[in-house]
Formats: sequence, structure tokens, C-alpha cells
Amino acid sequence: MTSPETAAVVVDRAFPLLHPRPSQGWLNDPNGICFRNGRWHVFFQHNPDSARHDAITWGHVSSADLLRWEEEPIALRPQPGGPDAAGCWSGVMTDDDGVPTAVYSGVQDHSGASQVTLARGSADLRQWRQEGEVAAGVPADPSVTAVRDPFLFTWHGMRYAIQGAGLDDGRGALLLYDATDLSAWKYVGIWLTTAHPAAAGAQANIWECPQLVEVDGRWVLIVSLWKHRDSAHHLSGVAHLIGSMNDDGGRPVFTPEACAATDGGPDFYAPQAVQLDDRVMLWGWSWESRTEEESDAAGWAGMLTFPRELGVVNDGLVVKPARELVGYRRRALDSGDVTELPAAAEAVVTPRGEVRVSLALVSPSGSREVYSAESSHGVRVLVDASVVEVYREASTAVTLRAYPGPDETWELTVTGDAAVEAWELGLP
Repeated sequence: MTSPETAAVVVDRAFPLLHPRPSQGWLNDPNGICFRNGRWHVFFQHNPDSARHDAITWGHVSSADLLRWEEEPIALRPQPGGPDAAGCWSGVMTDDDGVPTAVYSGVQDHSGASQVTLARGSADLRQWRQEGEVAAGVPADPSVTAVRDPFLFTWHGMRYAIQGAGLDDGRGALLLYDATDLSAWKYVGIWLTTAHPAAAGAQANIWECPQLVEVDGRWVLIVSLWKHRDSAHHLSGVAHLIGSMNDDGGRPVFTPEACAATDGGPDFYAPQAVQLDDRVMLWGWSWESRTEEESDAAGWAGMLTFPRELGVVNDGLVVKPARELVGYRRRALDSGDVTELPAAAEAVVTPRGEVRVSLALVSPSGSREVYSAESSHGVRVLVDASVVEVYREASTAVTLRAYPGPDETWELTVTGDAAVEAWELGLP
């Protein structure tokens, strides 16, 4: 993590000043997000020893205000001979009779097969017992060829679980479990597949990292799209299905009615949602779009997005920055049709008609456009070193990466009639 003191000495201009991530190493999927005893805890897949995906642990950051993040000790590590010997992959956090419990995909070898593995934590989530406890293995269903990423939810007072899966006919799927006994799940069966007519916008060979939450009276299923083509796998964006939950003999049935992309950018994957009493929050993984060799030289790769709030309006998902993020606003900037932005900045564009909002990296030798779109609705742009998050009023977000050169600065251009406000961002 960075601070006002350390930020000044970071040589890599791509390293985020505000987005949560550890000081070095690889980061991917956010995991185990929870709010406990007055602090936010966000775990994530992490290799502290290199900028490559290998020997995956659960890293851990925490915050009291969603603004200042502290790097915590690594939570989970691969256990030699255990169900997670080859990595502690995606999962969630729950409370099991008062004991904080991580529920995650343990990968025993490099075949890719995973088992639902449990680890027990201390009250402050800083100490963990990993004893090879397995709640569910790969189902004995021959049509299921891949399974991963457990998620827990409650329906009519009963605890259920879903996992993402791939089937032998190429469909992506969700598997349903009765998780009443957290230590021994009962496999119910294939719950939903990409063959559903409403899932046309969520096609994949495996649905990864499923998240199922209730938002504004509707049920929202978020899935990350793993596709296999040209003898390789491709992480192909994130989609959501909005629908209703019904009862079928005491068991839940999710009926999707609408489907769309959850983020309109190329650099967003594997988000995790957490259901609170007053809102639903979402964090995602933003990967690097520079070369692996460049990441190796920098010593880090991947970051978490800013926390987001979800809403549903007219069968559409609405994504906004967490309300706390206004606390980053420091100095107001002179703004107008063209606004020069510092390395960490926010701009709010309020159109009075149709406008074009463009963001570019500019230098004395020219400029390169990073984002450009027309809109008649409000647009909120957040820049932090090499990550850009664009939030469109009554719509979803756009996440993308761009790497400032030594003589480049960020510049926002608004073409058309609009009010523009902008701020330099910094830690409180």
C-alpha cells in the first residue's frame, strides 16, 4: 500500500496511489469481503513473491473508512499435502457459529480440479487455521468437467451455495448445494446454464466467480466469462442476469429475465459482491494490459477496483462509486472544456444536452486517446495513475488501464454544453 510519504518515491508511475493493493507481487480475484467489528476486510488471490500467477495465497487489506487501506498479514497459504497444496483460490467469508470461516476453492495439483475448502479465523481475521477441511469435492456427475468459486446465500432461512462450472457439452453452468452443514455440503444438481434464453449475453464455457445478491427487490446473478477457443482459455468479461427467485418444493429457483455486461471496459474481471443491510457493494480485479515483462520489472501486477454500489432500475443494473469516495477529494481544479488532471483525479460532467467526454494522455509530442464516448447523462471519471474508472449515470461502469509515459499527463476534454467539476484526489 502507498501513503503520502511513500507515494513520492514510487518510481513506477503506473502504481496506484489510492486503489487497494499490496506493495508488491501479483493480485487477482477479490475474495472474502466482509465488514466486521467496524472494519472492512478485503482478501484477494495473491503471489507476494513475483508479478506472476503462481503459488496463490490469500492476501488481505483492511480499512475503517474505505479510503485508507492497511496491508495485513497473508491470511491463507497453500498447505503441502493439503487440498489447497497448489493454491488457495476464490471464495467467500462467512460466520460459522461465531467463527469467521473462509470458504474457498482449494486446488491440490495443477490439473485444475478444485475442492471447497474451509479455514477458520480469529476474531480480527489476522490468524487462520488451515486443517485440510473439505466441504465438497467435484460432483460425481459425469457431465460436470470443471467446478470452482463457491458462493453462499440464504433463501427462506436456509443456507445454500452455488459454484461456477463447465459442462461436457461446452455450456457454462451453476451448481446448487444445500450448505446447511457448512462442513458437509449436499450436491443438489445443475441449477442454471448458458442455454437459458435469457443468458444470451453471458455465453461462456465456464461461469466463474458467481455472485448472487438481492438488489432493490430483484435478484442479480453476476458471472465471469471463461471461454475456450484456439486451444487456449480467455477471460472474456463479466455479465449479470437480473431476475426473480421462486420456491420449488422448498428449494430456490432463480429465473433470469434480463442480461447485460456488468462493466463496459476491457480490464475488469472476477468481481465479488457483499450484501449489507443498506446496500450491495462490489469490488473487481483490474489486470495489467502491459506486457508480463514490464510487470516483472515493476515487481507487481493487478489491483482491486474502487468499491462500487449496485442498484437496479427498470431491469438494468446501475453501478456507482461507493459514497465514501468523495472523501478523497482534496484540491478543486480549474475546469472547463479542457481540464488537465493530476495522477489521481476525479471529474464530474453534467451535460445540458448531448456531449462527448474524452480522456487522453498528452505530451509535447502529441496525445493518445484512452476513453471517448457521447452521453446526455452525467459522467463521473476517476483516474488513479494507470487505472481509469468511468461511471455513467443510470448505467454501468467502464474500467480500463493506460500507462503514463515520463512526459505524459492526463487531460479531460468535454465537447458540448456541460458543467464540469474536477478535483485532485488524495488520502484524507
